[in-house]
Amino acid sequence: MKILFFCPRWGSEDLSWDEFCHKVKEAGYNGVEAGVSFDEKEKTEQRTALEKYNLFFIGQYWHSFEKDFDQHLSSYIKHLHNIASMQPIEIDSQTGKDYFSAAQNIQLFETAKKFTDETGIPVAHETHRNKALFAAPVAKHYLSQNPDLPITADFSHWCNVSESYLQDQPEAMGIAIQHTLHIHARVGHPQGAQVIDPRLPEWDVALNYHLDWWRQIKEHHAQQQIPLLTVTPEFGPAPYMIHHPVTNEPLADQWEINCWMMEYLKREL
Repeated sequence: MKILFFCPRWGSEDLSWDEFCHKVKEAGYNGVEAGVSFDEKEKTEQRTALEKYNLFFIGQYWHSFEKDFDQHLSSYIKHLHNIASMQPIEIDSQTGKDYFSAAQNIQLFETAKKFTDETGIPVAHETHRNKALFAAPVAKHYLSQNPDLPITADFSHWCNVSESYLQDQPEAMGIAIQHTLHIHARVGHPQGAQVIDPRLPEWDVALNYHLDWWRQIKEHHAQQQIPLLTVTPEFGPAPYMIHHPVTNEPLADQWEINCWMMEYLKREL
């Protein structure tokens, strides 16, 4: 089984695509995870840089802004096909809304499956606050009803939503691990979706809970002979990264943390 590591574009938007991809390659990542603009010039710049530095690409969809479900569904389809034009190996999708009905969110999951059947591009639905899979027990229900539903495991959100390390929800965690296609390796805690700095001993408990889940995902992939596991260290900038209330300076360095997390997981997974 191969593990590939991806760098998030999130937090580095001030760099050109060429500058960013050069930096990503030098840091030792295998690829980039990012959204795709509808602007053809930017898409060309993005595609050219990815090809120049021989980087794999994971597309990202987070644009679930429409409250009206029909408009939302139409936009979802449009975004998925726009991302597909960049030939990603998979798509991370912040699918649905926590206030959509179960039937509506299931329709979005089915739309993604139809898209995968047509294009061959897997869509992994992210366990993200405010989205369809916003909490462990909610996700357990969807995953139990949809045995082939792939997810992006970002359990940092579930820690925040449940105000716990999910110790009392082993069944939900177990089924989520079995459905994971892609990992967002960010460390959350009961009061937030991102610890200040996972390198600090103060966050050892949080880091170890997440590492245990990630190891279980890798083990499941190995047992099922799934040939590829993709991982994006996804510590983010403000407001995920806490800033000093007076100076507005970040309390840690996002780029350094994500690079550290990649190297840490290369050793520890």
